[in-house]
Amino acid sequence: MKSSRPATFPKGFVWGAASSSYQVEGAIDTDGRNPSVWDMFCRKEGAVWSGQSAAVSCDHYHRYQDDVRLMQQIALQAYRFSTAWPRVLPDGVGKINRKGLAFYDRLVDELLAAGITPWVTLFHWDMPYALYCRGGWLSPDSSDWFAEYTRVVVSRLSDRVRHWLTVNEPQCFISLGHQEGRHAPGDKLGFREVLRVTHNVLVAHGKAVQTIRANAKLRPQIGYAPFGALVCPASARPADIQAARKEMFSVTAKNCWNNAWFMDPIFKGHYPEDGLRLFGDDAPKFTARELATICQPIDFFGVNIYTGSRVRAGKNGKPERIPHPIGHPQTAFHWPVIPDCMYWGARFYWERYHCPIYVTENGMSNLDWVALDGRVHDPQRIDFTRRYLLALERALLDGVDIRGYFHWSILDNFEWADGFKERFGLIHVDYATQKRVLKDSAYWYKEVITSNGKCLHESP
Repeated sequence: MKSSRPATFPKGFVWGAASSSYQVEGAIDTDGRNPSVWDMFCRKEGAVWSGQSAAVSCDHYHRYQDDVRLMQQIALQAYRFSTAWPRVLPDGVGKINRKGLAFYDRLVDELLAAGITPWVTLFHWDMPYALYCRGGWLSPDSSDWFAEYTRVVVSRLSDRVRHWLTVNEPQCFISLGHQEGRHAPGDKLGFREVLRVTHNVLVAHGKAVQTIRANAKLRPQIGYAPFGALVCPASARPADIQAARKEMFSVTAKNCWNNAWFMDPIFKGHYPEDGLRLFGDDAPKFTARELATICQPIDFFGVNIYTGSRVRAGKNGKPERIPHPIGHPQTAFHWPVIPDCMYWGARFYWERYHCPIYVTENGMSNLDWVALDGRVHDPQRIDFTRRYLLALERALLDGVDIRGYFHWSILDNFEWADGFKERFGLIHVDYATQKRVLKDSAYWYKEVITSNGKCLHESP
């Protein structure tokens, strides 16, 4: 049954999908690319599920033309991908790898020819191994290394690329990779060193923004894509809403799983006071000039939204986290399904930072396989995405400036330390044969795109 309700998503709303270089490209030793920290990590015994690596993965490096045709087939408007630092600069700095850079030239041209807008992320976790050997993100030189790499990519692609993201999910690659040791580079640093890494990454973001603006040939649109640590109120009571808002921007533990430490310096020009008090002598030493570098004007706030927690107002209004009930829906990755986090996350970010929002990642891992009829039936992904998009639409109706949505991910791919165990894609990949099959969710997403979200209100 068709809905007569008018579309809520505004004209020009961007419908896209996303990937990252290390997760899809493969070709790790092809055309002059040198190892990244993830290549190093995959060699470590027991580090990745079943000893897997992304040496081949989806072989997107060689199959990008076919992949772009599939994107075009589902009417994708924008494709967010990352450039691989060790493919562009094999040693991290210095000599440019022309063959590696040429791959992104070809990819951008292929996308534009298909009517798909390229969105480039500069860092999605694959630091060159050569720079890790020189101190990696602990080095005070790391922000300058990143600025040099940014300049090379922007100088080459910005005559066709307008949309840039500096860093993807710093909370994840810093916490999992530098504090907990579960992701590359596999370090378990003391918290003081973890915070030094964090500060260097934030300075690198600021220098990258400056570098993009100084070198872009087309007027750039620049954003940042942190992980969303999302909190929803337990009810519509004002006290619960306020408690959730407070909890979402509080720094309460000596780890990286928070919002304000990674967002306030960029949008407000200072670290949050509660974090400085909690971290004490472990907090990084910084200058006013460094804070000014971090706090560069950006054009949009990209946020990655998957799941969240619930909070109610306890005694004296103090936030109290509520456990999920027994049997609560969860994805194959065991992440709780919380569609409301899309609404409250977008709303709370908009209220605090007043920067236009793009959802730069949202999706789920599902138990997908090719059925006997040759198709991949993934009704859970369709239902999940519909619920989250309806919550996003609700935020739009309440006045939040949301301008686009990128599904994670376009292809099944290498899911970091979980190897190929998790399937997030709209497109199924048989890793043995590299055969691609559009899942039911891909065909459904095409309807979402072509109707500009109106089909979300049609009865199944």
